[in-house]
Amino acid sequence: MNVKLLLSVAMLSAALALSTAASADERGHEEHARPAPRAAAPRQAPPKFQAHPPGQHPHGPMVRSHAVRVLAPRVIVRGHGEWRHWDHPEFSRPVYYWDWAAIHSVSCTAEDSYGDQYPVTEAVGPGFGIDGMTGVEDDALDRCYQESGEDASCYLATCSHF
Repeated sequence: MNVKLLLSVAMLSAALALSTAASADERGHEEHARPAPRAAAPRQAPPKFQAHPPGQHPHGPMVRSHAVRVLAPRVIVRGHGEWRHWDHPEFSRPVYYWDWAAIHSVSCTAEDSYGDQYPVTEAVGPGFGIDGMTGVEDDALDRCYQESGEDASCYLATCSHF
């Protein structure tokens, strides 16, 4: 019985050694066949901006995942937006938990039914607070409405500060 046990262990060891060698040989061939990692391709310049037709998207607001065009931000002087005021529907305004004393600029972005985004940035100074946010939010909505050809589905997408 000792001979059978010894022979079994020897055969098992030989099979394990052959298996490991074959596996290592395959990995060696795979490493040589694998191409070197590529550097990331440079991003192309965006295509020339072309406004979409006036009015709301024919299929209503976009809710599924879609490509987004972000227009160049417009920097405005506090309280002096260049767009006529849009009497937009009332909506729940976000609640901001910001350290108002540390804020230098506020940027709000509105989005239309095509997914185009219209950012507005305003430099702010001491004393700017939650009361001033309504003006920046409305400027983003006013820009969206006017530049999208009066798309009535414009909504406030986000606001941030820096």
